[in-house]
Amino acid sequence: MADVAEQVEAELVAVITAVHDGEPLALTTEDGRRLPSGPLQTEHRSMQAGMRSWVTRQTGHDLGYVEQLYTFADRRRAPHPALEISYLGLTTVASPTDSWVSWLEYFPWEDRRAGDDLIEAHLAPALSRWADEPPDRELAVRRRLRCAVTFGLEGQPWLPGMALQRYELLYEVGLVPEAGASADPEVTGRPMDRDHRRILATGIGRLRAKIQYRPVIFELVPESFTLGRLQSTVEAVAGHQLHKQNFRRLVEHQELVEETGEVEHSTGGRPAKLFRFRREVLDEREAAGTKLPIVRSR
Repeated sequence: MADVAEQVEAELVAVITAVHDGEPLALTTEDGRRLPSGPLQTEHRSMQAGMRSWVTRQTGHDLGYVEQLYTFADRRRAPHPALEISYLGLTTVASPTDSWVSWLEYFPWEDRRAGDDLIEAHLAPALSRWADEPPDRELAVRRRLRCAVTFGLEGQPWLPGMALQRYELLYEVGLVPEAGASADPEVTGRPMDRDHRRILATGIGRLRAKIQYRPVIFELVPESFTLGRLQSTVEAVAGHQLHKQNFRRLVEHQELVEETGEVEHSTGGRPAKLFRFRREVLDEREAAGTKLPIVRSR
């Protein structure tokens, strides 16, 4: 057993996220086929500290919020199997380079801001055929329910945090390139090497769940921002639209922000007030977040 353990390699894989002009981005390498990754750092007091240092050295970006995701076992790696220890890191970027790729190129079905035509026209029929394949009717019923819950079909609500479950279901059905499918990337997304698209989906799901009860969304906006930019950032991450007045009432009711006394003149209309995040709310209350509704509203 010791000999086997010694042959297992370990590396860090970073899901580094930013939002620019209403587009959710992930930092990538290898022409968008991989997430930033590298050997496990052992000289730091913690893995998280090592992760921050490694990301800064490799990418030039300082991370705000950082959280460990999962450890993935890649048994296909040669010459030895590898453990991929994944982290989610949030940052801001003023001028994205080509290494920053929209989530939606990998998971086009995750953007519900313009409706769900892609799911209804392409994915739902394929999922329905897969669900009805088994001659065992009980299995077919279970499959159909799983498809409905995962993709918000047949009256089930769309749950933003199920990004990983949606990707894994499409993989199981054989609809994504990683499963050997020859598919339109505009429907089933761009492929990634190894397990990196699965790791990215894990990061998306974790972030969407996190912003419902912790104010980590403020790590994705500059120090001062308009409420319009804050809302568009939340919508980009959540993948659905929010009612403007309801959103602003939520933010103001929780006292998450305060005015800076300055205005933004480049909004295309009347100058908009600039706000900043009240970081003292973290001391005042244990749980303060954007309390996102899970159903898209217009």
